[in-house]
Amino acid sequence: MSGSVRQQKFGKLIQKELSDIFQRDKRGILDNEFVTIAEVKMSPDLGVAKVYISMMLAKDKKQTLERLNTHKSEIRKALGNQIRKQVRIVPELIFYIDEVEENAFRIESLINSLHIPPAEDSNKDNKE
Repeated sequence: MSGSVRQQKFGKLIQKELSDIFQRDKRGILDNEFVTIAEVKMSPDLGVAKVYISMMLAKDKKQTLERLNTHKSEIRKALGNQIRKQVRIVPELIFYIDEVEENAFRIESLINSLHIPPAEDSNKDNKE
């Protein structure tokens, strides 16, 4: 995670509060999709929050991302209601799909699919 300590602390606060908002999603924004907030990166002025969403079990990730973007103002308002006593400005939210876990699974499956023959004993080579 990059940025100043202030950006990191504010990012963690936004991450926690957005997680709570998504968990109590009574408006059906997420349509019962299980999403987690992988990371929040704050701009230096704390005016913009880049929110990375992990959707490992989601059927249609792009549709879920579109729903989040459609309801962005509602989510920001709910966030503002929760953090208004702690901050002066509620940051603009920009949602991204976090693909770190998917990339890790893909790399792991590639490694597992490799057929590497077992190494010959190096002691045999030294004796000859």
